Amino acid sequence: MRKIFGHEEKLLRSFEAVGVSPDEIDVVINTHLHFDHCGWNTVYREGRAVPTFPRAHYYVQEGEWRHGQLQTERDRISYISDNYNPLIESGKMTLLNGDRELLPGISVRVFKGHTEWMQAVIIESGGRKACYISDLIPTTQHLDLAWGMAFDLYPLDTLYSKKRFYAEAVREKWLVIFTHDPKVPWGYVEEAEGKYGIRGI
Repeated sequence: MRKIFGHEEKLLRSFEAVGVSPDEIDVVINTHLHFDHCGWNTVYREGRAVPTFPRAHYYVQEGEWRHGQLQTERDRISYISDNYNPLIESGKMTLLNGDRELLPGISVRVFKGHTEWMQAVIIESGGRKACYISDLIPTTQHLDLAWGMAFDLYPLDTLYSKKRFYAEAVREKWLVIFTHDPKVPWGYVEEAEGKYGIRGI
């Protein structure tokens, strides 16, 4: 996997650089279970997958986990069970069934398209909202309704989910966080004559 994808494994080094210990993390929300979105759930110690964040409780949609168990020809390369099955077996991961508030001001909402059960994370504070939209809109190049990734399992649903997301996020001026954009980590989506663009902060 390192050879194919060029993983740099920076997460724990980044935590250390800002003085945060893995023991200080108490909640981990997986938008979906592709390895690039949940690969730091666990680490190997003595040949066994154990929680990277030993005090944390983890969350994901049950439908997403069930799909990962199928190991289909279409996307089995994306699902590595050691990233999540040990957490379920130990009771450290809760399987959700649809939209839900997890903590005051932190909720998840399902947006079908990239996978059937991918969820976005919505954070509300001081009357404003930010949304980690995950792979529904992975980069600012994917703002257009019709532009999706080849990895999307349900391309038409990606389009419909974007419409549903924009109807709220644009109107209410949500700060949108982009998972895979190398240059624009976040910004406000704006619409003019059916075209979507980004205003940075």
